[in-house]
Amino acid sequence: MRRRNIFGEYFKAKRIELGLTLRDFCKKYSLDPGNISKLERGLLPPPASRQKLEAYASYLGLKKGNDDWIEFFDRAAACRGAIPEDILEDSEVIKNLPVIFRTLRGRKVSSKLLDDLIEKIRKT
Repeated sequence: MRRRNIFGEYFKAKRIELGLTLRDFCKKYSLDPGNISKLERGLLPPPASRQKLEAYASYLGLKKGNDDWIEFFDRAAACRGAIPEDILEDSEVIKNLPVIFRTLRGRKVSSKLLDDLIEKIRKT
């Protein structure tokens, strides 16, 4: 099953919010229009390089640390089939990922595990 293009769609929407055509955007930041077009259409995966993603985010006017910035990186990770780095750094969250995955798949999760997870989420 092919992943939805949640990164490329977001990238394109943010570019359009800036009022820039694909060609204008690419010219302004010395980017290859063919590659950016493929990225926006989901034909190329989001870059794995944090440095490249940060450059793209700044070109799109996203402010480091705000909700749009975080969403940009989360969408990139999801399209690559990865878990965002900040999530991987939290040992409590990592320990509870199996519960989250089972819940998302609609599988039975013990009440105790679910209650523990809900309590941890409320504390953050």
